[in-house]
Amino acid sequence: MGNTTQSQSDLPAKQEPQQKTQAGNYFVSNYPPYSFWKPDHVPAYHEALERPPAADTRMGLYFHIPFCRKRCHFCYFKVYTDKNAAAINGYLDAAIQELTLYASKPFVGGRKPNFIYFGGGTPSYLSVQQLTELTKRMKGLLPWDDAEEVAFECEPGTLTDQKLKAIRDMGVTRLSLGVEHFDDHILETNGRAHRSREIERAYGYARDLRFPQINIDLIAGMLEETQEKWDMAIERTLELAPDSVTIYQMEVPFNTTIYRQMKEQGQLSAPVADWETKRRWVREAFERFEQAGYVITSAYTAVKNPEQTRFVYRDRLWEGADLLSLGVASFGHIGGTHYQNNADFDPYLKSVSEGALPVYRAYTPTPRERLIREFILQLKLGQTRCGYFADKFGVDVNEAFAEPLSRLKEWGFLSHQGDLLVLNRDGLLQVDRLLHEFFLPEHVTQRMV
Repeated sequence: MGNTTQSQSDLPAKQEPQQKTQAGNYFVSNYPPYSFWKPDHVPAYHEALERPPAADTRMGLYFHIPFCRKRCHFCYFKVYTDKNAAAINGYLDAAIQELTLYASKPFVGGRKPNFIYFGGGTPSYLSVQQLTELTKRMKGLLPWDDAEEVAFECEPGTLTDQKLKAIRDMGVTRLSLGVEHFDDHILETNGRAHRSREIERAYGYARDLRFPQINIDLIAGMLEETQEKWDMAIERTLELAPDSVTIYQMEVPFNTTIYRQMKEQGQLSAPVADWETKRRWVREAFERFEQAGYVITSAYTAVKNPEQTRFVYRDRLWEGADLLSLGVASFGHIGGTHYQNNADFDPYLKSVSEGALPVYRAYTPTPRERLIREFILQLKLGQTRCGYFADKFGVDVNEAFAEPLSRLKEWGFLSHQGDLLVLNRDGLLQVDRLLHEFFLPEHVTQRMV
């Protein structure tokens, strides 16, 4: 887990180092951890910008829109709830200027984005006019007519039929609804801005517009979650029958409202479900989705039709694609170097206004770290092909990771099936804590951020 330096190898099989949910980052989204990204490494990022892209490397585009109606109590992203229309328009202008600076750089190399992701914050917070003008300007710099996927995050309460039509006209192929739950009390208690009636209305509008893929996000173990309410949330999701469902297990990072309250009250454990309960709830949900014909395609996703429904943004990043990332605090990856933009609004705007790229910190992983990164992230899919790593890295992962693989097998979580390394359901439901077995010793820290 993210808040312990104790190796899982010191623990009996299947035993949690701490069942209660404590503060810290549990979800593994990159490697090495972000805390190892430093301002001293930014020159390597600038060097990567001036190199042509590696052969056959796809490039994606991420746009961080950090505006929300409310800040959720469990939110740890960079978001703002106090910006007026003028400030938002100024931010969008700055991001377009940032994209303009990138568009002529050698690393683009004539490539068009293979995938685009609008994340937040709340991208759907923007007005129809803002969305229309923004995407017109973006496409003028880097056209995305060849993109495999254009994904767009939404908060249901910000959606109208006109706004959804504008989003569809942008070319969005995957609409992701941040539902989280269908119970109004739980939504209110956790600081969500929308309510169940707005979910129903937005989903109906989206279906009428025939988005190629509609995804619903849920969170297991939110504040005041109960078995009865969780069962209701799953049943309601099944009734809507989205193309895919993403289920996260509630965690409490350090920069959340919940953590601040814990600190004020001297609490070590968060007032949310423990890990055993959260995993049981996700297991129950996966079983219900499978009974309804869905397929479990990762530690977090149930998909109605795997042949038609994909997560291109996720899969390309986990294969080492370049990611041109725009906006305050956003994370990107260029030519083998990771980077993050300035995490504060005014300094971000100031950098761009002066004609400078607003990068704050960076990190260039070693070949070994690149191998670990792709291996552990792809293990989140529940299985990974050994031949992929032999072809790309010239490495036999069975030898490179012999000790951690042996431990996972001994604990009953992992098996070989031909060329595949396969996690069973028990392993899949706690994959994020198991991934730390593959970390280099210097990257096992008290605080995985």
